[in-house]
Amino acid sequence: MPINIPDGIPAFDILQRENIFCLRSAEAKQQDIRPINVLLLNLMPKKIETEIHLLRMLSNSPLQVNVEFLRISERPSKHTPIEHMENFYKEFREIKLRKYDGMIITGAPLGQIPFNQVTFWNEMTEILDWSLSNVTSVMFLCWAVQAAMFHLYNVHKVLLPKKISGVYPHRLRNHLSPISRGFDDVFDAPHSRYAEVPTDQICEIEELDLIADSEIAGAYLWAHKDGRHLFVTGHSEYEPDCLRDEYLRDIAAGLSPEIPENYFPKNDPALEPIVNWKSHGALLFNNWLNYYVYQLTPFDQKNIGEIRGRSDFSANQ
Repeated sequence: MPINIPDGIPAFDILQRENIFCLRSAEAKQQDIRPINVLLLNLMPKKIETEIHLLRMLSNSPLQVNVEFLRISERPSKHTPIEHMENFYKEFREIKLRKYDGMIITGAPLGQIPFNQVTFWNEMTEILDWSLSNVTSVMFLCWAVQAAMFHLYNVHKVLLPKKISGVYPHRLRNHLSPISRGFDDVFDAPHSRYAEVPTDQICEIEELDLIADSEIAGAYLWAHKDGRHLFVTGHSEYEPDCLRDEYLRDIAAGLSPEIPENYFPKNDPALEPIVNWKSHGALLFNNWLNYYVYQLTPFDQKNIGEIRGRSDFSANQ
């Protein structure tokens, strides 16, 4: 089945060239089908780039997925044309009365900033609270993981001695979790961040299930046992050049970054990186859409939120 995206969005032509089946919104409305509705809160500076990365991952599902884009209200985007934001993004006040099957909240370059100094923190917490009763399952990525763990679970992020940047091996800790079905015992995923959520504090929260971690990069994947929250600290959606682009950007900013680990052949930035994380990423997003969104969400969206507090969603489903 196709992924449904707004008419005119730049990602459409790119995905079509990659033989990814997508429908424009006008075409999708002609089909007699109940699509999975996913809301994407895009906090990244380069929004078009992030849209393409995440739409690629969502397109791997056999489900029909309708994607809408959300922005922080009245926050200007320095790296995205204003016309793009006005045409394709909604503000929270426009969607707060709606229900969604799934939601993805992206990372943001804010890992070193205390939450109370984030300019949009009040709206962020309002959206997090709203999601509890208006979204079946939320996937948090990178900085959004830190924000959600702090606001919803009272777990503080910990600043790292240096930026974690590279592609790291991870060990699967829970082979029976629905989100990890098909995962290898050891798999690779990229990371790029300045802070982490301590593994021991995650494990102390009874309703959270640690699924995979890394000896170097720490906790990578964990979830609420009823499927409402999925936390992903890495970037399995990254394209081959993403870590290189960040590395060059940091050099240009005078930050003297270390070369991303396990990324360039022979640790040589002049060589093309070898991608070894895409199959894991495709499976991760596909499992989320299937097990945590499609299989949990009610057909009538007005009933979304009723799974809150359920105790029967288990690894045996």
